[in-house]
Amino acid sequence: MAKRDYYEVLGIGKNADEVTIKRAYRNLAMKYHPDKNPGDAQAAGKMKEINEAYAVLSDRKKRRLYDTYGHAGLEGYTAEDIFKGVDFADLFREFGFGGSIFDSFFGRGTRRRGRRKAADLRYNLDVTLDEVAFGAEKKVDLPRIKVCPDCRGTGAKEGGLIECRSCHGSGQKVVEQRSGYSIFRQISTCGDCRGRGKVITDPCEQCGGQGSLEKVRQVPVQIPKGAYSGYKIRIEGEGEQGDEMTEPGDLYIVLEVQKHPIFERHGDDIFVPKEIGFPLAALGGKIDDVPSLEGNLELEIFAGTQAGTLFRIMDKGIPHLANSGRGDLYVITKVITPTDLTEKEQELLREFDKVRKQRNKI
Repeated sequence: MAKRDYYEVLGIGKNADEVTIKRAYRNLAMKYHPDKNPGDAQAAGKMKEINEAYAVLSDRKKRRLYDTYGHAGLEGYTAEDIFKGVDFADLFREFGFGGSIFDSFFGRGTRRRGRRKAADLRYNLDVTLDEVAFGAEKKVDLPRIKVCPDCRGTGAKEGGLIECRSCHGSGQKVVEQRSGYSIFRQISTCGDCRGRGKVITDPCEQCGGQGSLEKVRQVPVQIPKGAYSGYKIRIEGEGEQGDEMTEPGDLYIVLEVQKHPIFERHGDDIFVPKEIGFPLAALGGKIDDVPSLEGNLELEIFAGTQAGTLFRIMDKGIPHLANSGRGDLYVITKVITPTDLTEKEQELLREFDKVRKQRNKI
């Protein structure tokens, strides 16, 4: 069944000011409040519709969304979001009713259905190139605040928690000033209960009334093959724990791959320099000591190899994170000029140079 227009529900025009909206809501509440209509299911349903209309139209931001887009403008709002910021319990007391309807319609029951979430945590973890190449399990020591198991976050022994007398369990103090038809309302957090709505009379011995304990927890972390610097691993429920009304947050492990002493990574490919002598570069041949992530490899050097030449060895790089297969290994040649030549070696090189010059003249 489609929702009715909120202005139609309250019986007011779209240009109604705050005073008009509240007056219309009061008149309808006096008529349909369950205390006036005990056992009348239709009146209870009507009251819920009135409450929702007032919660939207009395809030400037929600009213602006509704005026612009209609009910579609509030599609992403939960019941808690709709009624957030409206102190119905105080309104009903002002109208001469108790606060029970606040609890039964959208108060404490709603908060149980839509629990808030505690803050997420971030942990920067250093890993090696080998760990992201082959995958690994690491453990991180995470100091965090944990809900006290004895009092389950209340901070009180059983029976040691009572409703705050200052705010009557609402967690807020409301100060109103009237000026003609205008009402100025100042809402602040109750200083006696710090917004909880309850006061501890008998503190929990385990946590000293704090409701939480600081402990160091060792959390296992699976490093996936192919991960990179900045890669985030989400571990659900390992963030801040909150209290009995709050779901735990999540832990985000952010990886930082440390620089390798030999290999340089570019995407899923890795590069490694390899020194070779002048005779090998000139004549070509096989070498069997090319470094790789899995040990030394054999490589064929072709005759006439120059310094900086790239040799590609397929599928010896980093595994692809989301797909099968691996990157490649690139070997960068560095031709070494000898500095400790013997007299014979020098004579041979002079002879070689002489032959080359004669050949170029022909």
